Amino acid sequence: MTDIAGRIALVTGAGSGIGRGLALALAAEGTSVIVADIGEDRAPETVELIRAAGGSAIAVHCDVSDRRSVQAMKNEAEETLGLPTLLFPNAGVTAFDALHEMTAQDIDWMIDVNLMGAFHCIEAFLPHMMAYGSGHICATSSMAGLIPPRIPDHVPYVAAKMGVIGMMLAMRADYAKYGIGCTVLCPGGVQGRMTECTTVRPEKYGGPAPAFPVPTDIIARNKIQFRQPDSVAQMILRAVRNNRAMVLTDHSRRGFFQELYVDPVMQAFDDAEAFAKEEEALAGQA
Repeated sequence: MTDIAGRIALVTGAGSGIGRGLALALAAEGTSVIVADIGEDRAPETVELIRAAGGSAIAVHCDVSDRRSVQAMKNEAEETLGLPTLLFPNAGVTAFDALHEMTAQDIDWMIDVNLMGAFHCIEAFLPHMMAYGSGHICATSSMAGLIPPRIPDHVPYVAAKMGVIGMMLAMRADYAKYGIGCTVLCPGGVQGRMTECTTVRPEKYGGPAPAFPVPTDIIARNKIQFRQPDSVAQMILRAVRNNRAMVLTDHSRRGFFQELYVDPVMQAFDDAEAFAKEEEALAGQA
């Protein structure tokens, strides 16, 4: 069991959606929260909500795609509240564009925020957690990273989110000996402001742009049901307490996972086994 009360937690992308719901839930459990977001006004809004409810939190501006920004966040946290032993690399961006229509900046933005952003945060705070001898990291991936073919026009996003899954499962094996638990969150539909991610896009990736339209056709076709962030936050806290490897927010996707991921992988194992048997048979005839 991982204790939550009395710790310091860091949540990136905590100005809205899952991040805000999680920051509020952690504070309600007696955790002091470092609320990080790239949106200048978003993190302070979350902190106001936490403090109004009697919790403890500070707001920090951070662009997780930039190592220097993450280091500055670490320095500010250490000087004001302390270094976290609960780490939630949650910041993410998305888009629904065909790969061949995306610019190099578009692709870099997807990878740098969704995958490298998690790496940057872990890189910055893992040594402290190892020295402390206890802690938990829960990084946000996506159901799209678990079932890649399900959502169209999502290639760089899916690539980054599959990377987060692999990273966290590998870290779970490597860092248990240091008393650090690792979990990966694979949410399905969650109410939030993801379509507004372009409004805070840094200049190096093309700069801010208007929020893109909600892809209602994709949502309808895939029958995506949207959870509230506070509900997802409770699922995350339960998983952290029990050191679960993965959190899924939509059990109805089980059949898709079997059809689109498990079945092709098992077929590949069958093919590899058949090939090995053919090689053995040929070797026996030689």
